[in-house]
Amino acid sequence: MALSPEPDPGSDPDPARGPRPNPMRGRVTSRGESPASWGNIANIITVIRILLAPVFIWLLLADAAHDGWLRWVAAALFIVAILTDSVDGILARDRNLVTDAGKILDPIADKVLVGGALVALSILGEVWWWVTIVILVREVGITVFRFVVIRDMVIPAGILGKIKTWVQSIAIALALVPLDRLVGVGYLWLVWILLGAALVLTVVSGAEYLWQYARVVRARR
Repeated sequence: MALSPEPDPGSDPDPARGPRPNPMRGRVTSRGESPASWGNIANIITVIRILLAPVFIWLLLADAAHDGWLRWVAAALFIVAILTDSVDGILARDRNLVTDAGKILDPIADKVLVGGALVALSILGEVWWWVTIVILVREVGITVFRFVVIRDMVIPAGILGKIKTWVQSIAIALALVPLDRLVGVGYLWLVWILLGAALVLTVVSGAEYLWQYARVVRARR
């Protein structure tokens, strides 16, 4: 009895569909309509943003609230990482480099940066733990929920979600930069007000996302 050949591990088990395309092949920087590589320039920037998170967190904790040069470097890295969020998005859309990997990595980068900064600031006693917990529960919960339902539907982020992201980023950036000794207590009040606004927007935008999902489900029924 003849034995059937073993399938090539690098090919699709269904011969009618042919081998699965290598997601790392394709355009890296150039514009075009052909498939983009998962290793394109926009995704590389996103990965760098994720890798910056543990670096600035370590620097922030190593400074131990002494407001020394480590604190300033940590704040600068966070600001660079947040600002490059727009860069990778613009590159991906302008050069048609949008990929499934980028859609997953980009929100993860935002959550890692914001969540890591808030946890570090709470460890240092500069942000109440309950504020950090509420924001983290919302961010992680909505992200997991989005991945669970992504096969059935994609609910784009609303305007509140986008405003929330920027308010969070600005509030945390100001909290990281130790200017209160130069500016005075008014600077701390500004940070607290922005963190309060970020907290409210985080909760409300999360509720809005779930409401949008429920509305789409009802419409389909």
